[in-house]
Amino acid sequence: MDIRTRGTRPGVRSAGLWLGAAILAIGMTWPLARGLGYLGRTENSGDARFAVWNVAWVAHALTTNPARVYDANIFYPHRDSLAFSEANLGAGVVAVPAWLATHNPYTTFNVVVLFSFAASVVTAFYLVRYLTGDPRAGWIAGVLYAFCPYLFAHTAHIQLLMAAGIPLSMLMLHRLVDAPSPGRGVLLGLTLAAQALSCAYYGIFAGLMVGVATLFYAWSRRCFASARYWIAIAAGAVVSVGIVIPFFVPYLTIQQDTGFARTLDDARMYAANWRSYLASSALLHRWMLPRLQAMGGWGGEVLFPGFAALLLAGVGAAAIARQPAAAGSRHRLPRDAETAMVYTAIGALAFWTSLGPGAGLYTLLYEAIPVFSFLRAPGRIGMVVVLSIAVLAAFGVRALTGQVTGRTATTLAVSIFAFALIDLAQMPFDWRPASPIPAAYRVLADMPRGPVAEFPFYDRRIDFHLHTRYMLNSTTHWQPLVNGYSDHTPAEFRTMAVRLASFPSRDAFDALREKRVRYIVIHQKLYDRDSLADVTKRLQAFGQFVKPVAEDDSVRIYEVTGFPQ
Repeated sequence: MDIRTRGTRPGVRSAGLWLGAAILAIGMTWPLARGLGYLGRTENSGDARFAVWNVAWVAHALTTNPARVYDANIFYPHRDSLAFSEANLGAGVVAVPAWLATHNPYTTFNVVVLFSFAASVVTAFYLVRYLTGDPRAGWIAGVLYAFCPYLFAHTAHIQLLMAAGIPLSMLMLHRLVDAPSPGRGVLLGLTLAAQALSCAYYGIFAGLMVGVATLFYAWSRRCFASARYWIAIAAGAVVSVGIVIPFFVPYLTIQQDTGFARTLDDARMYAANWRSYLASSALLHRWMLPRLQAMGGWGGEVLFPGFAALLLAGVGAAAIARQPAAAGSRHRLPRDAETAMVYTAIGALAFWTSLGPGAGLYTLLYEAIPVFSFLRAPGRIGMVVVLSIAVLAAFGVRALTGQVTGRTATTLAVSIFAFALIDLAQMPFDWRPASPIPAAYRVLADMPRGPVAEFPFYDRRIDFHLHTRYMLNSTTHWQPLVNGYSDHTPAEFRTMAVRLASFPSRDAFDALREKRVRYIVIHQKLYDRDSLADVTKRLQAFGQFVKPVAEDDSVRIYEVTGFPQ
């Protein structure tokens, strides 16, 4: 497990680390790798369908017209519709090679899923190795962080899997603290920006972590009067903000134009509670779920870090507490004590924040930091708690393996590593085969560009997520869709949806004319038999205005040739 093999080149060691992390990601998410082109969670989750479409859209746009990446093909004719929700630009960048190679949205998405798990192992490894000097502790901390129950609970939300930037941002901060320089500040800023563009939530959380740690080290290292220290920190802030702002402008425009914002009441709905930190769907933890349910449930998050993480963190904290103070140190605290204190503080503050407005701290942050008006799920900062525990657990690993030597130490480390994997295992994970995209859609890919409306057109708010079926299918042709689903739904769409739900009718055709719709797709299997017969009969009255262009056992596609006067 010690990848720092004597005489091995750094590039080879890095490649070995990535290879090991990839093998772990494949094993812990099995059987996803066996069905990259068709497995997922899209059969039972509108959010999962949205995520697959989102990643494929960004990859497609980046390889065709990057300047128009925010003009996604939903909610036509609205502009910047990608900004109605998380843009997932980071995931889209990672997805580009898979998209170019396959043009399969499931393969594209699943490659990013595997990458996200592997990348989290790698960045947590590098952070912990830097803090402890122990690569064995780095591997185990990487497992505890990357395969925590929280991430498995969010496999339908690709942005929440893109967690590698959090430990990487902290690594850049630690390197800056140890040797402040503008260059290291720039690296910190680049890392924070990359995390923000991969997941806005985690970008904000990483920024808060860096802010807390910056103040802590200014105190512990007596850096309050150090111009070099603050110049480096300022460089990081300027770089990160400078990179993110252009990508954030569409969100500000939408908020200004529509008044879109999350409220504290929204946040209460998605806050964690103390039982959330005992909730997990890992095989060894599931026995706790019925008991938690009987006590009132665990809120909106699954945040148990695992038995291995908690036990090792306790050992690590105890070991650091027993360390003697370093004589003659220029710092207020020994290095390990510093690390334990800063991550304990960060973890405690994150835990407090995750409890939502009712606990107070989240309300304070909401009032003080404007970007919190875009957030609605305080429980997601529980991922920071998991990282804090993983860091402390790494010191536990170092303490345990440090008591023995040679092969005994290696055997002990491997045993702890195996215990961590078994503790967090959820394999085989409940991936399900996705419904194939109807073959008739390929015809639309070759037709002249024009807006598409798909039916049934769901008009009830509770059913809006069903439009994601059409969005995912649109990855075959990328024609603009009148349909759409996102965190923000334009008010005009809600009104128009009621009219189009009556299709085929005179009012529905009037609405189609207003949208300049050129193609109509009717999903035969989404109607019951009587409803489909009724739609078919009523459409005959408008037969002079539509021309069949394709049909299979799932869909009928028509080109609109005119509209009733």
